[in-house]
Amino acid sequence: MGAYVIVDIEVHNREKYPEYLAQITPTVYACGGRYWVRGAQAEVVSGQWQPKRLVVMEFPSVEVARHWATCAEYAPIHALRNAYASANMIIVEGSVDFSG
Repeated sequence: MGAYVIVDIEVHNREKYPEYLAQITPTVYACGGRYWVRGAQAEVVSGQWQPKRLVVMEFPSVEVARHWATCAEYAPIHALRNAYASANMIIVEGSVDFSG
């Protein structure tokens, strides 16, 4: 069952942030992931959430998404994100149950 990683990023260093993007993008594809939303403009229609730079990625499973987000191999790349931006990230199981 698929899983989604949803990230709301506020970039603080726009000059160096592309360095992070160049390194993280291949890791998403290496884990069988793909981007659904990447930095597109968001329109708030309800609530107080004001996303800055929204990213939505799909991975083959929660386990793969968790591996991508937490593995030691990619930790230095995620550290770049944390150096150049602040981010809120969640993993959501891609299951829909309409049975109630």
